[in-house]
This record gives sequence, C-alpha cells and structure tokens, in this order.
Amino acid sequence: MPEQTGCSSGQFSRIGPLIKGQFGSGLLDVTPRLIWTRRIAQLLVGLFLYGVAIAMMVRAGIGVSPWDVLTQGVSAQTGLPFGLVTNLIGGAVLLLWIPLRQRPGVGTVLNVLLIGPSAQLTLDALPQQHEPLAQGLLFAGGLALLAIASGLYIGARLGPGPRDGLMTGLHTRTGWPIWVVRTGIEVTVLTIGWLLGGQVGIGTLAFALLIGPMVGVTLPLLRVPTPVSRPAVAESSSGEEVTA
Repeated sequence: MPEQTGCSSGQFSRIGPLIKGQFGSGLLDVTPRLIWTRRIAQLLVGLFLYGVAIAMMVRAGIGVSPWDVLTQGVSAQTGLPFGLVTNLIGGAVLLLWIPLRQRPGVGTVLNVLLIGPSAQLTLDALPQQHEPLAQGLLFAGGLALLAIASGLYIGARLGPGPRDGLMTGLHTRTGWPIWVVRTGIEVTVLTIGWLLGGQVGIGTLAFALLIGPMVGVTLPLLRVPTPVSRPAVAESSSGEEVTA
C-alpha cells in the first residue's frame, strides 16, 4: 500500500484556526503592548513623511495647501525658516484649543514638534524645480505621500493635528457644520498667506480637490484596529478545539 502524504481531515481542522490566527487572534496575539508599539511607530513615521510631503510640494513650486501658503507668507516676511514657522504656527493654533476646551493627545503635541523639522530637512535636500514636467511629478508625489502620511498618523489614533482640532472645536462650540468651519478657516489662512507673499497656484486647487478623497482611501487601510476580546477556547472530549 503506497505511503500517504499530507494531513488527515482531523489535522486540517486543527490547522484552520492556526492559519486564521496568523491574521487575527491565534498564533500572533494582538496584545495591548503590540497595539501601542504599532501606534507609536506609525505616528512617528506618519509625521516624518508628512513633513517630507509638504517639502516636496513646496519645491514643486506650483502652489501649496492653504496652511502652507500661510507658512510661506510668514516665512517671507520674517526671514524665519519654513520649518520653524510651521512649528510656530502649529503651536499658536494649539493655544487656540484652550478657549475651545479641546484636549490634545500625544499625537497632537508631536505633530507640532516634528513636522517642521522634517519639512526643513527635506527642503534643504531638495532643489527647487522649474521645469513643468518635474514640477507636476514632484507635486503629485508629494500629494500622494501626504495622503499616506495622513492615513498613518491619523490612523494611529493618538490625537488630531492642531488644525483639525481647531476645526472640530469650533464646530462643537458654534454648532456650525464641519464643512462651513473648515472652509472658513482655510479661506482665511489662504488669504492672509497670499497677502503675505505665499504661493497660490494650480497645486493649491489640486490639494483642495484631491486630498480629502485620497485620505478617504488611505485612512481605512492604515487605521490601527481596536483590540477585541478573544472568545474563550475549550477542548472537547474528542480533542478538537471548540469556541465558546
């Protein structure tokens, strides 16, 4: 009689839950420590990449987001580096949370501290682009990277950025719709930034139209899952695993 290879049906019944466990709860238990490690790592990577993405769009030279237009304008008027102004504006916006009774998370504070240096380091390394093709490609790459970075740091669930917190705080205090609050804030900072010398262009329009849908794709993919309790596992008299 030829030798049989493979697994019997009983063995397959045991392997099934183990394979599932590699992607859920089983061989690789999703412990609170593992979740926190991922959240912190994802937050830090996301914030670093966010600064890189901002710098890429700045160096593309075809327009930037409303808040970055404000940063460029303040930088142009004061002579302070772009990265430092990013930090200062983030800190000033965070102070506005006080009357709005918003509570910052660790991600909020790190957002203020880390994005500016990351953007400045990248600005120092990247040359300004002048050819239309290079400008378009660099801006598109920066926009895509910004969407990924946003999914990473928001998905870490460790607190919103200072600008998002300002928006939700005003919404809570005034009762105005989110879109009204956001539009009002961004039109205001865009106008001030432009008057100060910030760059408004086709990239600004592209950012306004595309970043929302793009983050809508990346955020669900990168959101850190909330741990769920595992069902109790018992063993029947036949030796097979039974979930309660």
